[in-house]
Amino acid sequence: MKTIGINVNTNKDTGGRILKSIIQKIKEYSADVNIKVFKDSMGLENKDTSNLEAVIVLGGDGTILKASKFLAKYDVPVLGINVGHLGFLAEVESCNFDLAVKSILNNDYHIEERKMIQCKVDYEQESKIFHGLNEIVVAKDAIGRVAKYKIDIDSNYYTTFVSDGLIVSTPTGSTAYSLSAGGPIIYPTLDVVCLTPICSHSLGMRSIVLSGSSNIRVTMERKFTNVHLAIDGQEVINLQGINHVDISSSPYKCKLIKLNNDHNDYFNILRKKLYL
Repeated sequence: MKTIGINVNTNKDTGGRILKSIIQKIKEYSADVNIKVFKDSMGLENKDTSNLEAVIVLGGDGTILKASKFLAKYDVPVLGINVGHLGFLAEVESCNFDLAVKSILNNDYHIEERKMIQCKVDYEQESKIFHGLNEIVVAKDAIGRVAKYKIDIDSNYYTTFVSDGLIVSTPTGSTAYSLSAGGPIIYPTLDVVCLTPICSHSLGMRSIVLSGSSNIRVTMERKFTNVHLAIDGQEVINLQGINHVDISSSPYKCKLIKLNNDHNDYFNILRKKLYL
C-alpha cells in the first residue's frame, strides 16, 4: 500500500499516543507510504478520500460506524483498531496494532463485505436518503407513550402493531440494538435484514428475517407522541409531519479488512465480546 488514511477518535486517543505510535510503525515498515490523518471523521466525506487504499480507524464501534458511511461511498476498505469498549467491529485491540499494520502493508489480509441499508424520507419539497451499517430505528420520543405502526413488505401488507418502535437491522447490526430487543444473531455476510419490534403491545409480534432485497414501508398510523428516525444511533431525524418511511438495501457495501489468522473467526469474536 502506498496511500493510507488514519481516522482517530480524539476522545479515545486523547493525547494522540496511539496515533503517533501507528504512524511511526508504518514508517518503520515502509518509509514511502503516504499517510493522511483524519480527526473524528472530519474530511472523510471529501472526494479525495477515494484515492486512499485503506483507512485505519482508531476508536470504538461508534467511530467505525461513523466512518463507514463515508468510506463505503468511495469503496475504501476499513481496518478497525479498538480503542473503545466493546469493539465488535474492530479487527484488533490497540495493543496489537503492530500486527495489523504489518499485515496490511504486506497485503496479508482479505476483504469482508458487509451489507448496508438505506431509508428514504419524503418531505414536501424533496426526498432524503440516509445510509446505515448497523440499523435503522423508527421509535417514539416520550417515555410511557407508544405509536401504531403498519408494515408493508414489497408492497404486501404484513402487520400492524402498537409499540415503542421498531428496528430494521443488517446482519452486522444483529448483535447491537436488535439483539437487546430480542432479535436473533445473524451471520454477518448473509444478504438478509431483520425487523424487530421494540416493546410491542402484542405478544405475538416477534422478529422476522427477510430477504436483503426487501423493500419495507413503515407507516405511522397513530402517534401519541413525536416519532423519530435513528440511523446507527448517530443521526436522529424528527418525523413530525411524515406519514411513512421506506427502508431498503443500500447500493453501498462496507468493506472490512480482516487479517489472515485463525484468532478472529466470527464465533471466537461472539464468545469473547458477548460472553457466550
